[in-house]
Amino acid sequence: METFKKNKGTLSKLGLLSLFIIILSAAGCGGGKEKKSVVTGDAAGKVYVAPGKYDEFYEFLSGGFSGQVSVYGLPSCRLLKVIPVFAVNAENGYGFTEESKAMLNSTHGFIPWDDSHHTELSMTDGKPDGRWLFINSNNTPRIARIDLSTFRTTEILEIPNSGGNHSSPFTTENTEYVVAGTRFSVPITGNKDVPINSYKQNFQGTITFVKVDKTTGNMGVAFQILMPPFDYDLSHSGKGPSTGWFFFSCYNTEMAHTLLEANASQNDKDFIAAINWKKAEEYIAAGKGKSFPSEYYHNKLDEKTHMTTSEVLKNTIMLDPKDCPGLVYLMPCPKSPHGADVDPTGEYIVGGGKLATVIPVFGFKKLQKAIEAKDFIGDVNGIPIVKYESCMAGEVQKPGLGPLHTEFDGKGFAYTSFFVSSEVVKWKLGTWEVADRIPTYYSIGHLSIPGGDSKSPWPKYLLAMNKITKDRYLLTGPELNQSAQLIDITGDKMKMLYDFPTIGEPHYAQGIAADLVMKNQVKVFKLEESTHPYVCRQEKDTRVERKGNRVDVYMTSIRSHFAPDNIEGIKVGDEVYFHVTNLEQDWDTPHGFAIKGSTSSELLIMPGETQTLKFSPKTADIYPFYCTDFCSALHQEMQGYMRVSPANSNVPLSFSTGKE
Repeated sequence: METFKKNKGTLSKLGLLSLFIIILSAAGCGGGKEKKSVVTGDAAGKVYVAPGKYDEFYEFLSGGFSGQVSVYGLPSCRLLKVIPVFAVNAENGYGFTEESKAMLNSTHGFIPWDDSHHTELSMTDGKPDGRWLFINSNNTPRIARIDLSTFRTTEILEIPNSGGNHSSPFTTENTEYVVAGTRFSVPITGNKDVPINSYKQNFQGTITFVKVDKTTGNMGVAFQILMPPFDYDLSHSGKGPSTGWFFFSCYNTEMAHTLLEANASQNDKDFIAAINWKKAEEYIAAGKGKSFPSEYYHNKLDEKTHMTTSEVLKNTIMLDPKDCPGLVYLMPCPKSPHGADVDPTGEYIVGGGKLATVIPVFGFKKLQKAIEAKDFIGDVNGIPIVKYESCMAGEVQKPGLGPLHTEFDGKGFAYTSFFVSSEVVKWKLGTWEVADRIPTYYSIGHLSIPGGDSKSPWPKYLLAMNKITKDRYLLTGPELNQSAQLIDITGDKMKMLYDFPTIGEPHYAQGIAADLVMKNQVKVFKLEESTHPYVCRQEKDTRVERKGNRVDVYMTSIRSHFAPDNIEGIKVGDEVYFHVTNLEQDWDTPHGFAIKGSTSSELLIMPGETQTLKFSPKTADIYPFYCTDFCSALHQEMQGYMRVSPANSNVPLSFSTGKE
């Protein structure tokens, strides 16, 4: 590896630790004192959405350690839905039903949980279009696609050759690609059984470009780029003049493998990697990509069969920057950068150095001039390092402590979150002057303006996602939820409107005008279009069939009974599959199904849908089953019984509904 001169940081280990202790202590002080209101004027009226009225925006928050996505309405901040993605969900059977189990398959087996960090809306011409929502899993590297016509996870693609999938899944202007960068570099190209302290010699990172079908949304790994063994953090695509480029923040340029809080904070500058993905396509077309053995899962839901299937793929195409001049450049960025954010014009790339005392802003035109002039100060693994001053458009001086992430209002202003000083700072693009600041409660991570990373933001609200909630809400023992804070950005000065607890630990969020999503909504699944292998389109088709010790129950549900609702002839040791079709064709009339002793979950079945619960009785008994979702005045009467006899019994298989 080519050497890159390291400059020692100005913050000592002890000084940095002391600073964080002081800030965190301050955040929690005064918990027992009466606090004055931090909202003024007509804040309550601005967040009030009358009963029966709709919110103006959908806001999609990542669930962090919950593994899910939560959907809130803005400005009311009402929780509308939790979308199961990377974790099983007993509320609706996701990950438990026979139809959905395959969605959580991976090369490591069935994964019932993961850590979901970044939501990203599909884009058309650089603007959110309301079709799909993408989200990453950080632990077992994967990208999921949520269909916003149904608010369901319809696809999960495993990312091969990755030690962790944090820098993901950011989209290009027309959703040609979503990207996935490795958080943890690991051995990729050679022997994987190597000493950890051989990190510099044997570890690598990758950037994966996932192709998205423009009509169906189906994903597939297009190519990967082999990168130095840094930790890759956030990313955004170029737009306008920077179309065809992607920008990735990366830290641990020290290539440390232990005590990273100190050893990966030594250099005054880390990097933002600028990748020319149009050039990558040219290299792929020219045959520069090398076939690389890779095993990974691709799981897809078929909305007609309601079934998820898994495909195991065996190969990727890898590009090495040292063999592909002009593919990747490194821009020095102070210090331990988190954000890599592109303004609506596509000219400015904003870095967010967690330990920096400035906000660095890079100019795309200046970057191009520096590349043309070969104004480099070295290289890493053949990747040129552009001189900082040559690609720098400006710096926001003394903005605060701990800048992380920046979004834009489309009116010439940027808004940056500051974790250490617990605030959002508004500043002017071009002049780099601070225009306003507002405190957060407390220790903000990410922030979101609806459309705030696109060409055309909706500059009305800013959502601050805060990591610490001390003294904000009624006490709930030692564990407190994270919180979010709604801020009005329509005027010269930011104004706090509302705050509320969140589900999981949101790391990122994206918002969109509600009408762009609502126009595509699916309200029922049409029975006549279902091709589920066990569907029953009418009650007279219900039946029970035995093949060996497998029993298939073809069941229907409708207000207010199951058919059949009496089943006999089941034996201990049988595997019973309840295939329940909801015959309703009226919006918002789901039915549930649960049976005593089930070791998986209930079913929650939407109108026209078929779902399957597998049940293996262990003892001879009468097993009641019932509807778990309130559906009518006689919901309590929506129940039935299954008789299970000993394994050697001669009780004939029978089923009925309404027979005395």
